[in-house]
Amino acid sequence: AGLLRNPLFWKTLGNTLYFVVVGVPLSVAMSLGAALLLHSRVGRFKPFFRTAFFAPVVTTVVAVAVIWRYVFHTRYGLVNWGLSTLGIDPVDWLGDPHWAMPTIILFAVWKNFGYNMIIFLAGLQSIPEDLYEAARIDGAGRWKQFRHVTLPMLGPVLLLVGILTMAGYFQLFAEPYVMTQGGPLDSTKSVLYLMYEEGFKWWNLGNASAVAFLLFVLMVATTSGLLWLARRKGVE
Repeated sequence: AGLLRNPLFWKTLGNTLYFVVVGVPLSVAMSLGAALLLHSRVGRFKPFFRTAFFAPVVTTVVAVAVIWRYVFHTRYGLVNWGLSTLGIDPVDWLGDPHWAMPTIILFAVWKNFGYNMIIFLAGLQSIPEDLYEAARIDGAGRWKQFRHVTLPMLGPVLLLVGILTMAGYFQLFAEPYVMTQGGPLDSTKSVLYLMYEEGFKWWNLGNASAVAFLLFVLMVATTSGLLWLARRKGVE
């Protein structure tokens, strides 16, 4: 009950839900797009793209964070340099409460989309080519083939990737820990970050356990809801 009266808990819960609601669809879409690119006829460049897309996954968060902190640096960052060439004032990406979480989302998506890309690529390679041949004979273009052949056949894979990504994003911790330390003004502090502070910074083990339990309940509820929705859509 004390935890539910804590404004910081609701703040971190809102941050986490924001991260999940925005980050999961973005990550899934980016992963699917990369998988479609690799599955297409990119020829001799396919090994390069495969390595480039998967490299962030196997790189440590700390190493990647150093690069991103430089890219989004207020004075010396490449992003603000590009904006300045267009006559736009620099943005404090990691120091502004309005921009910090979107920057963290982009960082997390770029860091993790390669893992889902491999799953999607395996799913694409399992789709029979005969289905595309039949669609082409019926006059379907690439968009209709994607909409009526690729997406339905990838239904179970999309469900799997969605659940795995959602479960991972609910456990947001490493990205804000190394990029912003939960700031500014707690705008990037997640539920798991709050659990870490309660348990290992303030040694309130009871509160930390309560946060962990509520996070578990939230993850189970959202996963169950996603499975229920998938069954209604006929995805197994």
